Amino acid sequence: MSLGRVGLIGRWKPLHNGGAILLDYACRLAEEVIIGIGSSNSDGSVQKYNARNPFTPEETKGMIDAYLSPRHANYRTLFIPDYGHMPGNSDGMRWKEHAISAFGPLDHFITGNAYVAKLLQKEYDIIPPWTIIPKEEQFPLRATEVRIAIAKGDAWKNLVPKEVAAYILHHKLDERLRREFGLETLLHLMGTAYDKEENGQQEQEHTYER
Repeated sequence: MSLGRVGLIGRWKPLHNGGAILLDYACRLAEEVIIGIGSSNSDGSVQKYNARNPFTPEETKGMIDAYLSPRHANYRTLFIPDYGHMPGNSDGMRWKEHAISAFGPLDHFITGNAYVAKLLQKEYDIIPPWTIIPKEEQFPLRATEVRIAIAKGDAWKNLVPKEVAAYILHHKLDERLRREFGLETLLHLMGTAYDKEENGQQEQEHTYER
């Protein structure tokens, strides 16, 4: 059974094993998959390049392509910025309008993010990620855990697909994360809060928990 044309969005910072399983199954089951890369602001003063977003949108796209392109040809990526930090946009309506315009008509939208689902439920048929992934293949993981492992210099490479690990190492993105955001990332372990998106969205994690 084909899901037709589907969309989904995440920050994919980085694309880890849980997110990779989701993208793989989406591409297997759908005719066309449109992958939104969130927090893709790049206009200077509001560029989302920080401890929560230590990879640029282009680098994130590179990770997705490194993993998916050898496996599937029925996907494309697009950049979706945030607007919640701008005056008058905290309700998410501007983000919603941008997302609907960018994704266009869809048969389904895949998300486990309650905030995203609430914003888009009137326009799209919402499918939770865990409904398309067999239970035995679901991989509970948070991107925060991967970033912390990279910052600590722990064994992070087993948390991401080998193609993504190779991409990160080739571009020395792990070294850059530790150099530029290592301390701030590790402070998260001590309760320092950067656990909310500026527009009120929670980080798009891929835990597949009901």
